[in-house]
Amino acid sequence: MALAELLAGNRRFVSGRPIHGHDITAAAAVASGDQQPYAVLLGCIDSRVPLEAIFDQTFGSICVIRTGGHVLDRAVRGSIEYVVDQLGVTLVMVLGHERCGAVASTVQSLRTGQRPGGDLGYLVDRIAPAVVEVGAHHPAVHPLAVRRHVRRTVRALRTEDLLAGPVTTGDVDVVGALYALDTGEVTLLDDGR
Repeated sequence: MALAELLAGNRRFVSGRPIHGHDITAAAAVASGDQQPYAVLLGCIDSRVPLEAIFDQTFGSICVIRTGGHVLDRAVRGSIEYVVDQLGVTLVMVLGHERCGAVASTVQSLRTGQRPGGDLGYLVDRIAPAVVEVGAHHPAVHPLAVRRHVRRTVRALRTEDLLAGPVTTGDVDVVGALYALDTGEVTLLDDGR
């Protein structure tokens, strides 16, 4: 049901008929009352991918976590575990997107052999396995690596200590999806798994 609601919201967004719109006021935030999200979305920091807007959601309906290239770290894992365990969220969606800059940086790094310094290097290190699986010199490395990275992230979350049990019993689902920058459409990857 949670997945159906997200995808219905995306269809409203794509068709230009959102229920909640993008002009959200402080009064709407106050009126939302207690937090009762039904899903948590892990997405990229890309400014062209505002998660609440592309799923046409309002205050209190979804939790959003964003990192460069939707990279998992302890804070992200702990945040997801919190919303599942404490808030009763039953759906975790990992959303990749076309033309991801973090994936492009990783491809460039692997092609040149020059790893960026600092914490950007950390992001590259976490995305690199997906690029390596596709092949850094493959002609379609970027779109294939984005999809592969989403699938790898989904697999990692499905086996996370506090999520594995609820995933196995069907109480929680972890799905992967891709956002098309040109159309605004969200597509599940391999039935989202």
